[in-house]
Amino acid sequence: MNKFMIDILLQGIDNETRLKLLPREQEIIKDWEDDGTLLASYIKSDTAGIYLVLLANDKSDADKKLSTLPYYPYMKIEIMTLR
Repeated sequence: MNKFMIDILLQGIDNETRLKLLPREQEIIKDWEDDGTLLASYIKSDTAGIYLVLLANDKSDADKKLSTLPYYPYMKIEIMTLR
């Protein structure tokens, strides 16, 4: 497994939709923390987004995992490999 820094910016999501999807989003993130997939998360202070440090086989696998998140359709994502 490799470590990836995921830079996520939420775009085009209204507050009602965000709140509706939030419980499931948090549930998946908690599952990732519990099983060791998610090593760290940092909420951005200046924009609607988050940084994640995620374990995955490769960038494609990281994106596949992210695609299970309810917010995925509203995410602008940059995936960077860490050493």
